[in-house]
Amino acid sequence: MLRFTHRQPATIRFNVMVQRIAAVTDIPLAERRLDVRRRVFKGGVIMFDGTGIDCTVRNMSDGGAALDVANGAAIPPRFRLSIRADEFVARCRMIWNDGRRVGIAFD
Repeated sequence: MLRFTHRQPATIRFNVMVQRIAAVTDIPLAERRLDVRRRVFKGGVIMFDGTGIDCTVRNMSDGGAALDVANGAAIPPRFRLSIRADEFVARCRMIWNDGRRVGIAFD
């Protein structure tokens, strides 16, 4: 049973409900996202501790992105993503990493 406090806006309650329903069904992970991802092909830089790692942004939404990298093992759990072409900089956290592609959420 889903329970919500009266302090949560309706959109948060709806998003939590969708996440919980998706978690217990056979809905593929890509379909569980609350934000629609747009396919892109942009150069980016993963920035942390005074260094940068080049990446390619493959898809992006208001809540996160998927990045192609040469070595996913070198990426920390939290970093900044810069996309110079869009003058975009965001704090990020890694959600998943398969070694060559990294899924991130914007903080």
